[in-house]
Amino acid sequence: MDQISKKIKMISQKLKDLKNKFYHYGIDGYLVPKNDEYFSEFAQIDKLKTITGFNGSFGLAIILKKKNFLFVDGRYVEQAKIQCGKKFKILEIPKKLPYQVLNSSLNLGFDPMVFTSRSLQYYFRSKVKLTPINKTMISSNTLDDNKSSKFYTLNTKIVGETLKSKIKRLIKIIKKDGSDHIFISAPENVAWLLNIRGRDNPFSPIPNCRIILNTKGKVNFFSDIKKSSNIFKKKDFFRVSFFKDNQIENFFNKLNVKKIIIDKNSCSVFLENLISSKFKISNIGDPLYLMKSIKNKVEINNMIKSHIYDGVAVTKFLYWIKKNQNKKISEIDAEKKLESFRKKNKNYLFPSFNTISATGKNGSIIHYRASNKTCREIRRNDIYLCDSGGQYSFGTTDVTRTVSFNRQPKNIKDTFTRVLKGHIAVANANISKQKTGSNIDKLARKHLKEVNKDFNHGTGHGVGYFLNVHEGPQAISKRNNVKLREGMILSNEPGFYSQGKYGVRIENLVYIKKEKNNLIFKNLTLAPIDINLINFKLLSYQEKRYLINYHFEVYSKIHKFLSLNEKKWLSKSI
Repeated sequence: MDQISKKIKMISQKLKDLKNKFYHYGIDGYLVPKNDEYFSEFAQIDKLKTITGFNGSFGLAIILKKKNFLFVDGRYVEQAKIQCGKKFKILEIPKKLPYQVLNSSLNLGFDPMVFTSRSLQYYFRSKVKLTPINKTMISSNTLDDNKSSKFYTLNTKIVGETLKSKIKRLIKIIKKDGSDHIFISAPENVAWLLNIRGRDNPFSPIPNCRIILNTKGKVNFFSDIKKSSNIFKKKDFFRVSFFKDNQIENFFNKLNVKKIIIDKNSCSVFLENLISSKFKISNIGDPLYLMKSIKNKVEINNMIKSHIYDGVAVTKFLYWIKKNQNKKISEIDAEKKLESFRKKNKNYLFPSFNTISATGKNGSIIHYRASNKTCREIRRNDIYLCDSGGQYSFGTTDVTRTVSFNRQPKNIKDTFTRVLKGHIAVANANISKQKTGSNIDKLARKHLKEVNKDFNHGTGHGVGYFLNVHEGPQAISKRNNVKLREGMILSNEPGFYSQGKYGVRIENLVYIKKEKNNLIFKNLTLAPIDINLINFKLLSYQEKRYLINYHFEVYSKIHKFLSLNEKKWLSKSI
C-alpha cells in the first residue's frame, strides 16, 4: 500500500473512531478547528489535518453521523477540494456559515479549550446547541520536534524598548480602563511585551505561554516551566512568578480581582467562563495587538536590514531559476534552492511559513504547497509563482514573485499587468486620505474589476517583528476598518487565479512612514518584478516611473552582494 492510500485509510479510521464516541456523549456531531489551545496560526498540534487531511492555515471541520463539512476561506477552497473533497463537503466562509447550513436541532460537541466565545458566536449565532466536552476526542501528533526548546530573551538593541517600558505603558491603559488585572492569553502578545521568543511554533518564534499582570507590575507566568524559569535576570526584571500550564485554573480560583481585561480572540471558552463567573470583565480587549503593531525606529531599521538580506537571497534565486530554465527543476527543487540561498546568511533562522512553489495550474491554488503527490516540473511555457518568507534574528519577511521563462500570451501579460497596476496603486496610496485598509483594498482591485476579474483574498495582512508573519489588527482587506498608523507593517499582494490554469501574485512588504504631514507606504521588499510579464502599453507614465524607481532602489541596495553576472541581469530591469 502506497503512502497516499495509507493516509486515506488512516483518516477514514480516525473519522470512524470519532463517530463511535457520539453515542457515549449524546451528541450528533463534533467540531474540529485548525488552532490549538494557544490559538496560534501555526500550531504544533494539528487535529484538523489529522481528521481531514487538509493542511491549510485556516479551517473548521464539522463531523456529523452521516455527513462531514469543512469550512475554509477563499484562499483554500480549491486546495480543500483536492485534499479532502471526497469525504467532506467544502464550503467557503463567509459566503456560507455553519448556522446557515446545519439543522438547528443538532447537538454538537466541542473542546472548550480550543474555541473562543467570539468564534462560536460567529459560526453558530446561538442557533445550534453546543455541548462542551473536556476530553480528548482526537489524538494527534505534533508537527515537529521543538518541544524541548527553551524560551530566550531579546536584547533591547534588537527590540528598541525595554520590557519595563512596555509594561509601564500597558499598566497606564489598564488603570485608565478601571481594571486591576489583564489576562494576556495570546502567546505572541506575551512575547512582544516581555521581549522573549521561543520555538513552540513551526514558523514563528513564539513561546507558548500566558500571563496575568496586575497594575503593580507583578507578572504570573504560565507555561512549561522547564522552558521558561531562567529567562529573566533579576537586574532586568524580578517581579515574576512561574507556574505550570495546568495551574491556571486553580490560580484564577484563588485570585482577588475587581475587574479584568481579557482577549476574546485568544481566551478560550473554558477560561472565559471561569473568569466571568468570578470577576467583572472589561470590554476593551487586549491593547497589546495595537501596541505591537506600531513598530519603533529600531524595529523598522532592523526590518529594513532583514529585507536587504532577504532581497539578496530572492534575487539570486530568481537569477538562478531564469538561467537554468532548460534543466529539469521541480517545484520542490526550486523551494529547496531558495531556502539554500537564505541559509547563506548567518542571521537567517527558518521559514516564516510554508513556501508556496507553484507552476502552471498549481499556481491557481492560492496557498498551494508542493508535495510528492502534487509536485510538477517547472516548464518553459508555464508561469511560476513563488511566495516565501524568512525569520531572521531581527526581522520577518514575506515576498511573492511570478516568473516567466518564455513569451506569454497576451491575456496572461494583460492580467499580470493589471495585478501590477493594483500593486502600484496600493504602494502609492495616500494613507492620510484613505485612512483604512478597506479603502486601500479598492485600489488594488480597480484595474482587474475593469475587465470583470478579481482575487479571492485580502490585499494585505499585518506583519510582526520577528514574530508572526500574519499579524493584526491592521490589514488591507474589504472588511478591515482599523485606522492605519505610522510604524505599521503590511503586505501588498494583489493577485489573480485562473482555476486549473495559472496564478499571478506580486507581494512586497511595506511600512507606514510620515513624510510632509502625509502617511505613505515605503517598500521593504527588495526583489525584481518580472518585466517580461508586463504589457507596458497598459501602464501609465507614473506607473512606469514607479517601476523604474523601484528597480533602481533594489539594485542600489543589494548589488554589492551579487556576482557580476547577477548584477548585469538585475540591471536590465531598470
